Amino acid sequence: MKKVTVTTLYKRKKEGEKITAMTAYDFPFATLMDESGVDMILVGDSLGMVIQGGNSTLHVTMDEMIYHTRIVARACKRTMVVGDMPFMAYQASVEDAVKNAGRFLKETDASAVKLEGGASVCDVINKISSAGIPVQAHIGLTPQSVHQMGGFRVQRDEDRLMADALAVQEAGAFSVVLEGIPSHIAKSITAALSIPTIGIGAGPDCDGQILVMHDMLGINSGHVPKFVKKYTHLGDEARKGIKGFIDEVKGGEFPAPEHCYE
Repeated sequence: MKKVTVTTLYKRKKEGEKITAMTAYDFPFATLMDESGVDMILVGDSLGMVIQGGNSTLHVTMDEMIYHTRIVARACKRTMVVGDMPFMAYQASVEDAVKNAGRFLKETDASAVKLEGGASVCDVINKISSAGIPVQAHIGLTPQSVHQMGGFRVQRDEDRLMADALAVQEAGAFSVVLEGIPSHIAKSITAALSIPTIGIGAGPDCDGQILVMHDMLGINSGHVPKFVKKYTHLGDEARKGIKGFIDEVKGGEFPAPEHCYE
């Protein structure tokens, strides 16, 4: 079982083989993804919304990211694990950014880090990657800038997006997430870059695709973005099981003799 690395992803792009990526935040689901052959797991700061129930990703801390990334990395024998740099983990200074990025490799066994932004964060990308830490960039709809963007809005400025993509590549990013970008723009960016693009709401022509696990497995019951496909409905199955447990306990059917010790 060969570990997925940065070199693996470059090879995939060169040969036209699609890259698969998902989010995970705990050991059991990360184990299932690793066993199923997912190439990359992003331990996203999206856990602030998906796991913690917040209305944005902004309140997530470095310590929380380290905790979740550690238990995900513990599950992965093959899959590449990327730790998401949370809000204010890299914006205050380059020195803070390098130290925080280093924590992911030292304390969690992740293989890389991800941070949001284009040309404005190229100094940070350069310094982190120069320290031997692979950096995944993230442009387009960047959730940590949700207030500046006026909400979760599709990004359509093709010139700015292309400039950001080329800038992060030049700064040393090994790949770039394209989020909330019209398909034709993402296609042009993917063709222009030598590093892989990973799309989420960016159409079919990216080098790979990523979805939030709780969305695509049908665990979330709230709003689901247009770009999400639900591959199963675990939430419905879980509710059915929970209701069955409640009914059987109240009706005296559980525990039955086969569940008891003599």
